[in-house]
Amino acid sequence: MASIGKIPLQSRNLPWVEKYRPQTLDDLISHKDILSTIQKFISEDRLPHLLFYGPPGTGKTSTVLASAKQLYKEKEFNAMVLELNASDDRGIDVVRGPILSFASTRTIFKKGFKLVILDEADAMTRDAQNALRRVIEKYTENTRFCLICNYLSKIIPALQSRCTRFRFGPLSQDQMIPRLEFVIQQESIDVTPDGMKAIVTLSSGDMRRSLNILQSTSMAYGKVTEDNVYTCTGHPLRSDIANILDWSLNKDFTSAYNQILQLKTLKGLALHDILTEVHLLIHRVDFPPAIRMGLLIKLADIEYRLASGTSEKIQLSSMVAAFQAVRDIVVNEAA
Repeated sequence: MASIGKIPLQSRNLPWVEKYRPQTLDDLISHKDILSTIQKFISEDRLPHLLFYGPPGTGKTSTVLASAKQLYKEKEFNAMVLELNASDDRGIDVVRGPILSFASTRTIFKKGFKLVILDEADAMTRDAQNALRRVIEKYTENTRFCLICNYLSKIIPALQSRCTRFRFGPLSQDQMIPRLEFVIQQESIDVTPDGMKAIVTLSSGDMRRSLNILQSTSMAYGKVTEDNVYTCTGHPLRSDIANILDWSLNKDFTSAYNQILQLKTLKGLALHDILTEVHLLIHRVDFPPAIRMGLLIKLADIEYRLASGTSEKIQLSSMVAAFQAVRDIVVNEAA
């Protein structure tokens, strides 16, 4: 990400996500195969239309901005690059208006092509995407388009076929940790090894999320430990999840329900987060395969009902009931 020791004064109070954003293609820490391909496109001056897709925080926007900075000098950047994201209006009128007029005008003093960056392109309407298809076709000679999205399925096939596609997968822990250590060193933060592990685990390969968790935890608590990270993000601690599983399987229904409800209220936990963590733990408990499958199906139903906006208390009792039913089956089979 951003070059070491070259952090200007005005960027000191920026969010760390922007402060340490990569400035050149060499600063990027992942997807080396994609970067080498794009570097080749740029050096040979044969950049095609691009489509970057993949989960958030994996370097899609940073890659295209770094490419644009390499293609154009600072003073010509604004004249040669048009960047629009989901916060800009990007209906069919914008495609026919600003995008069309930008793509259709040639620059007098600069040879080469212009660049249109459409971030979060999966939020564009189908009509706008269809209109864009014609614009891309018509002005390929002097404009290149780069579409960035999280879900490839939301981009119409006609647009996909006009672009060279690159998938940005989640970052591995080995890629994230050196970058986080660099930020920790620059900002002089006190981080424990379990705190670092918690940040990497919770961010699930999302570099942006990991930096946001690091910044918010260090500002809120001063020291970044596992407990502080989980508390700051409102995520259930592993010890809490172990307790919930223990109560659900070993206590009677009323005691288990009341204790989990009390813990949930005390720590402000969301049932959805509890379900996600409990689901991971179930795979480590020694249940017979058939029973485990039945339990996982019940938990999936509870999660679906939660997403539909049902009562958390009723779904919590349903979760405890599912565990109690499993326990009774296991006990009866053992007997």
